Amino acid sequence: MGRAVVETSNAGLAPVRGKARIDVLDMLRGLAILGIFYINVPYMAASVWTFSADVRLIGWTPADRDAWVAVNLFFAGTQRCLLEFLFGAGMMVLARKAMTPDGPVAVADLYYRRNLWLLAFGLFDVFVLLWPGDILHIYALAALFLFPFRTLGPKTLVALGLGWAVLTGLGIPEYGAREYVARTELSQRVEAAEARARAGEAPAAADAAARAEWRRLAVHAPDPAAVARERQAHQGGWLPYAKNAWHYWSYLADEWLLWDVFEAFCTMLIGVALWKWGVIQGLRSARFYLWLLVAGYGFGLTARAIGLAETLSFAPGPRSLWVTGEFARIAIGLGHLALVNLLVKSRLGSTVLGVFKAPGRMAFSLYFLQQIVGMYILFAPWGFDLWGRFGWAQMAAISTTGIVLLVAFANLWMRHFVSGPLEWAWRSLAYVQWQPMVRTEPSAPPRPDRSPLSRPASGAAPPAAR
Repeated sequence: MGRAVVETSNAGLAPVRGKARIDVLDMLRGLAILGIFYINVPYMAASVWTFSADVRLIGWTPADRDAWVAVNLFFAGTQRCLLEFLFGAGMMVLARKAMTPDGPVAVADLYYRRNLWLLAFGLFDVFVLLWPGDILHIYALAALFLFPFRTLGPKTLVALGLGWAVLTGLGIPEYGAREYVARTELSQRVEAAEARARAGEAPAAADAAARAEWRRLAVHAPDPAAVARERQAHQGGWLPYAKNAWHYWSYLADEWLLWDVFEAFCTMLIGVALWKWGVIQGLRSARFYLWLLVAGYGFGLTARAIGLAETLSFAPGPRSLWVTGEFARIAIGLGHLALVNLLVKSRLGSTVLGVFKAPGRMAFSLYFLQQIVGMYILFAPWGFDLWGRFGWAQMAAISTTGIVLLVAFANLWMRHFVSGPLEWAWRSLAYVQWQPMVRTEPSAPPRPDRSPLSRPASGAAPPAAR
C-alpha cells in the first residue's frame, strides 16, 4: 500500500449522480444493506432475550444450526463494516473541496447538516418505526467527529482506526484477553478438581468454588421477566409493542451507545484510508485485490471458524473471538470489498453484480423499508403476527426472499427516479433546496466494452445500518 494517495477533484458543491458515480461503490453498498437483512430479521421475528441467552432455544435442527453458522461466519458485523468503510469514503467525496484546513466553510456546513439530519432520521427509525437496532443515529454521531480527520495520511488513519480492535482485544469494555485468561484459569482449576475427585483424593479448598462458578457460567437460561414482556408486547396494540421496542433500545443505548459510536468512528477512519489508497473505489490491480481477498478471508474466516466452534461447544470455556473478534470483522469486511472489486474487473462479474447498483443507490430507503415490512407488517401483532414462529433456517429463508424482492423493487424504481424517496428527502434537507426526483431521460446501461471502473469521478456513499 505504498502508492501515492488518491487526489480528489474540485468539482462543484452538489449531489453526485449519473455518470459521475463509481458503480463499485453502489454495488458494495447494495450488497451490504441487503446482507444486513440476515442479521436484522431474527431481532424482528423472534424473542431476542431467548436467543441471546441460548441460540438453541428458538430452533436447533441441523438446518437451523447450519443457517446460524453461515450467517455468523459471513454476515454478522461484516456488512456493518462495509457500510462504515463506505461512510468514510463518502465523507471524502463530499469533502473533496475541503482537503486543506482552511477549505470552504460551505463544505463543512453541508457535511454537518447532512449528519444532523441523519441523526433525526435515525431517531425516527427508533421511536416511530420502532427499530431498536437502528444504526443511523450511531453513524451520525460518529460522523460528527470524523470531518477533522480528513487530512490525515492513510497510515495514520489505519493506526487510529484499529484502536477499537485493540481495546476489545484487551477486554474493554468487556471480555477480551482479560476474560480469556480468567476462563482459562477457571477451566484448569475445574479439570484439576475433577482429576482429584476421580483419583479419590481429598478436594482442595477452592475446588467447590471453582465447580460452582463453572456451573453458573454454564447456565443458558433467559430472563423470564424479559421474555414475558416480549410476549405480552406481541399480543397487544401499538403502545405496548412500542414500549417494548423503546425499552430494548434504552438498554442498548445505556450499555453500548458510546462503544458503538467509537466502533463506527474507528472503522470509518479505515474507510477514509482505503479511499485515499484507491482501494475501495477499485483503482488497484486485480492482483492486489486477489492478495487482499486471500489475506482478509484467510485470517478473518479462520478466526471466526475457530471462535464459532468454541461457541458451539456451549461450554463456559475461553473464546478466542473475545480477542480476535474485531480484527476478524475488519478482515472479512476487507475480503468482501476485495471480492467485489476483483469480480467487477471482468465483464461477467460486472454484469452479475450490476443488479446491486440500484439497491446501493437507494440503500437508505431500502433500510427503512426493511423496518416497515418487518416491524409493522410481518411480525407485528396487528399484521401477519408471525413473531416467534420460526427457527434460524426459516428466518434465513425469509431474509433471502426479502432480499430478492428488494433487488427487484430497487431496479424497477431506479428506472424512473434519480434516487430513493428518503435519499431525495435527505439531500433536499441537507442542501436546503429541492432536488430532482424523476428521471428526465431513461437510464441507459453502461457500454459493454467499457468498465464502469474507468470513470474518473466518484459518488457519495450514503450510510445505512446493521
